[in-house]
Formats: sequence, C-alpha cells, structure tokens
Amino acid sequence: MSTRFSDRSAAGRALGERLRSLHLTPPLIVLALPRGGVPVGAAVAQALRAPLDLLLVRKIGAPWQHELALAAVVEGDPPDIVIDEDVRRGMGAHTEYIEAQAQVQLREIARQRQAYLSGRPAAPVEGNTVIVVDDGIATGTTMRAALKALRRRRPAALVLAVPVAPRDTLEQLRAEVDQVVCLDTPDPFFAVGAHYLRFHQVEDDEVIEALDRASRREPAPGVDKL
Repeated sequence: MSTRFSDRSAAGRALGERLRSLHLTPPLIVLALPRGGVPVGAAVAQALRAPLDLLLVRKIGAPWQHELALAAVVEGDPPDIVIDEDVRRGMGAHTEYIEAQAQVQLREIARQRQAYLSGRPAAPVEGNTVIVVDDGIATGTTMRAALKALRRRRPAALVLAVPVAPRDTLEQLRAEVDQVVCLDTPDPFFAVGAHYLRFHQVEDDEVIEALDRASRREPAPGVDKL
C-alpha cells in the first residue's frame, strides 16, 4: 500500500531523515521548487542543517498547446534555457518564439525572487552538494530541465530528493543526477496530491514564511506525523 503523508512538512521531515542517513558530503545546499516544494525543502534543510534557497524554473509551453512543455528556463547568471528538441521539431517552434517566451518567464522568475527572497541573489552551486527538492514529480519535464541546468554549474554532487514519484519518471531523471532519493514509487501513479492527506495550494505568504524560518533555522510550527 502506498504511503500517504499528512502534509508537505511531514513528508519533508521523513525525506530529511532519509537524506541525513546518507551522510552526504558537505557543504550542502537545499534548492526547493516553489511553491509546493518549499514546505518540503524547509523541513529537509532543517534536518540537514543546511541553507535553503529556491530553484526558480519556468516552463515554456508549445505554441497553441501551452500545457505541453517545449522548453524551460532556469534562473542563473546567465539563465539557462533547456529545449526538448523532439517537441520543438514536432511542433515546428522557431527559435524566436522560444526566446520571446523565455523573456516572459524570466520576468516572472525575477518577480518571484523579489517577492520571496527580497531580491537576494541565488546561492552558489559550484562545489556544493546540491539537493533538489519538490513535493513530488509526475512527468518530470520541468525537473529534467532544471537538473540539466544545474549540472552545467558544476556542483560537487547533485541529488534529487522527493517524497513521491512514478518509478519510470525517476528512471528517466536518474541520468541527470548523482543520486535519487524517493520515499515512495506507487504503481499505478495517479497524481502527487493523492499521496497527501492535506495538499492545499501553497500561497506566496507561506513560501515567504518558510524561507524566513529557514534563514533563522527555526522549525515549522506544529509536528505532523506520517
């Protein structure tokens, strides 16, 4: 029977305990995908006594079919654009379209960093053990782009850590990282939210609060159990 987590913080605590048992090589940094990955990442960062930052990545949808991921743009200096060449060929998307959409998404990334972190620069990746956290993975398209971009920035090690994901998606992502940590790989897999008792929409103020607590190394209020 598949695991059901009471909420994202509980899933993050369980994930943090698993990661702590691996004795990862410091220095460590936890990068969470907003918004749903932030409560998970905050609990992981607390368990590992590691700093928490955001991994800001935005999908670029295909023309006339915006739910289909054509590419993704990942925050950085310079930012990275990772393109799914199969989708691009199939949709006939031109470079000009991708570049224009990337600028739209970069403006949203800048807004998020300002709103969530008051414009603080992104934490350095090079030479660190980087742990990428989300509340779960379904198709993995956006996550794959984010991992590819991070790899180009030369971390000492790249770890993907999530509470729940389908096994086939994890296998596809395994080539992008040094290690995958996942607490549950249900089969069949229906949706990430199905594996949480409480899976609310995470709002901006919750993200900001979690990041502020993490910067002060304070635990999240309340103790939820699996």
